[in-house]
Amino acid sequence: MTEINDAEFPEVDTRDRIHTHVNDVEQARAERYPWGTPPDKLDESLIAETIESDVIIVGGGMSGLAAGARLTQFGIDAVVVEKHSGLSARGAHIATIGSSIQDREGVHIDKRQFARDWMRISGSRVDEDLLWLFIEKSRDAFEWLLEIGGDDVDAMLCSYYKGPDFTEYPGTHVIFEKEGRNRYRNRGGAILYCEMLRSVILEGGNRVDYNVRAQYLEKDASGRVASLVAQDKEGAYRRYVGRKAIILATGDIGGDPEMLKVLSPLGLVPNRNAYQPAGLNTGDGHKMAYWVGAEYEKHPMALSLHLIAYSLYAFWFLHVNREGKRFMNEDTWVQGKAIRVLMQKDGDWAWSVFDRDWFEQLGERNHLVGGQFNEPMIMMYGDEWSPDNGIDEQIERYVERGLCCKADTIEELAEQMGVPVENMVETVRRYNEVVAMGEDVDYGKRPELLTPIANKPFYALKFGPALLNIHGGVIIDTKMRVLDSERKPIPGLLAVGNVSGGLYGVDYPLLLNGNSHGRAITWGKLAAEAINDGDC
Repeated sequence: MTEINDAEFPEVDTRDRIHTHVNDVEQARAERYPWGTPPDKLDESLIAETIESDVIIVGGGMSGLAAGARLTQFGIDAVVVEKHSGLSARGAHIATIGSSIQDREGVHIDKRQFARDWMRISGSRVDEDLLWLFIEKSRDAFEWLLEIGGDDVDAMLCSYYKGPDFTEYPGTHVIFEKEGRNRYRNRGGAILYCEMLRSVILEGGNRVDYNVRAQYLEKDASGRVASLVAQDKEGAYRRYVGRKAIILATGDIGGDPEMLKVLSPLGLVPNRNAYQPAGLNTGDGHKMAYWVGAEYEKHPMALSLHLIAYSLYAFWFLHVNREGKRFMNEDTWVQGKAIRVLMQKDGDWAWSVFDRDWFEQLGERNHLVGGQFNEPMIMMYGDEWSPDNGIDEQIERYVERGLCCKADTIEELAEQMGVPVENMVETVRRYNEVVAMGEDVDYGKRPELLTPIANKPFYALKFGPALLNIHGGVIIDTKMRVLDSERKPIPGLLAVGNVSGGLYGVDYPLLLNGNSHGRAITWGKLAAEAINDGDC
């Protein structure tokens, strides 16, 4: 055996190589990222108002409002500072494991298997303590949200994708206001959840300040993060002092190209950004936390892509790229399809190709597939396919709008699509050959989903990915405390929602649709409980 000389492998400190070149730690941190240098502190004469409270929550989205609502229930004074003019939310789904709704439907999720699947789909780039915190605590948070709504709301369990790989778990819910009730302005979905939480804050005597944009955080003489400097819509500056803590709930970085370039470059590839209202998710909390010593999780950060840039369906039929060629196994999860489209030449969109019998084929096989972009967007658990679900009518509307091509020959279809005719003709010929064989020898799609493209009219539905969120941020512990580069809590500072890291890696895991909203409620509630327990 060859002897190894330790001298040939000198010990190298890889924790922060930049420190070997720059002695000053603060200068090193400033040079690490383009936004690394904090803004100059304002002259005290410019601070027009000082507002004190036990807790200052920066961000009035779902996670910030959850924290504020739970603090209010504890009798702790809190002020939510939000730069938008009112409530903002996206989507409808909210996920949990082991809810009363799942119990009602007889659904049981094996937590250990779920954890293994989550780690697998996340490339093991997940803090398992945070993962298990979500697994064990998401039920409590969901039931707490239902308790807030009381007799005025109910919830239902949604359908899910049943493919052989990346199979979703039936843990996706929708909460809605009951028929005939008028307690809330919003009838359902994420915006309702936010309204429910805000009502607890306001009715409990706490406040939400809108149109106020955070600028930077301040530490007191002891090193504790103690205050926030912000600017209102008239341009006046305010100092918000948190006697107990500051909670960052500022959302993600998807609206800041500079941050995307460094932390999640794939987020720059889609031509469409679906975050609404546009311009809010600019990584404010990521920057402010970094300026006071926080450390980011390892990047690139995970991102969420949905097939909503053009049509709202993709189905599992033949998919062709902009060159008219098949490029994937169409029987996969939404994020997988989005990534595969982006990997194509000029990969902004692709086409789902089918023939006259497509609607019947969908219905006959929906029990094998299901899930988003294959069936109605809100389809409940256990519901059977209905010929009156409106998808066929929606496709015809897409034809009228130019988002779906329709022709009597494949050649005409290719011309409408703008793809090479010869490529398209050969792709359809080969696909039909595979269908006749009864085995997808090219891409391995389940035989049950092989349907011919034989009867006119022929369709090509345009679909493509849009960026929703970047799921990554500052390192936190299980009490939502923000950690520095030594993995020590920064006194007085907590983070919840998409400004916090640790739960996602590589892609947004649609094993459980709506898990981001479930995490937002869970993390906000847990942050409030940590503060109530004095763990900040």
